[in-house]
Amino acid sequence: MERYPIKPTTHVRAYAFGERLIPELLGKEGMPEGRVAESWEISDYRETTGRVTNGPYAGRTLHDLVEEFPDELVGEGWRGPHFPLLEKFIDASHMLPVHLHAGDEVARTKHGEPNGKTEAWHILWAAEGATILAGVREGASEEDLREAFLAEDHDAVMLRHPIRAGDTVYVPGGVIHAFGPDALVFEVQQTSDLGQFVTPTSLYGERLDDETWRSNIEAALDELRTDYRPRPNPGLVLESGQTRRVLCCAGPHFALERWTLAGPFTEPAHPERCLTLSNVGGPVRLEHAGGTEELGRGESCVLPAAIGEVIVSPGEAAEASLIACYVPDLERDVVEPLRGAGHSDEEIRTLGEVGL
Repeated sequence: MERYPIKPTTHVRAYAFGERLIPELLGKEGMPEGRVAESWEISDYRETTGRVTNGPYAGRTLHDLVEEFPDELVGEGWRGPHFPLLEKFIDASHMLPVHLHAGDEVARTKHGEPNGKTEAWHILWAAEGATILAGVREGASEEDLREAFLAEDHDAVMLRHPIRAGDTVYVPGGVIHAFGPDALVFEVQQTSDLGQFVTPTSLYGERLDDETWRSNIEAALDELRTDYRPRPNPGLVLESGQTRRVLCCAGPHFALERWTLAGPFTEPAHPERCLTLSNVGGPVRLEHAGGTEELGRGESCVLPAAIGEVIVSPGEAAEASLIACYVPDLERDVVEPLRGAGHSDEEIRTLGEVGL
């Protein structure tokens, strides 16, 4: 495999909850006119699989490369039907519909898909007073939930929390949720697009007929998980100084770090896993054995597992700001480094599902 940072095309969805935060606030170029609710940065989900825009593999799909080079691209010994991470920017200028995504077992047994959708939201910007709804109140019965959903009184049975920039919210499959208005979010998730909605409108704002709405509510109740209650978390610092790394969330399917770099940072070789980078600041330079690549504002890339050492440097800006995601070995990549940085197991457990 040719070893270089791979930049795929973006897939845009114009859902009703979005406006223009992604091009205007994030500064992402190449966005279409009108609503840009979601910009899928790294995707290998069915027809949304990204097409490579740079280097020797330009024009080929991410799925092609996953199939041909699983060890070199994703990680030594990895096998799977698709690239394991799906990442997107989400404009929640308006409130998202209240919904949930199937967990792995439900996805396999009920929907015939290889995996469900656990996700996490990293808050890039939130207006004062912005909130999330996530998880079911303790003691709420199925009938309580049904009545509240039909009355559109979600606060009666769900938990609401304020959010601010820098927070991250880990949301396992099966947990009912929504966020917005007035927030810009980076989301990392398993590669899936399964969803059950309890609100009476579609993603495009169209009113559903009552029979469809009630059927959707029953389907959501059938898949609902009530034992996990997400909370916004500022993350745990792994490294501070010229390089500041914060581990924001972690679970068996992904980990997310926020990097703030005032100078060059060396990402070591790790042939056991790839890494994705999404640039939420000014341009950065990626130097590797095969050359140099620039990652512009709002751009994302995959650093293949076999790329070796990569030096990440701020461009003309004095400081670089990136989101890094990967599929972790929880003990090696999450628990041990955080313990080494002085964090307790109790603190580490707040990041998601870390197996402690």
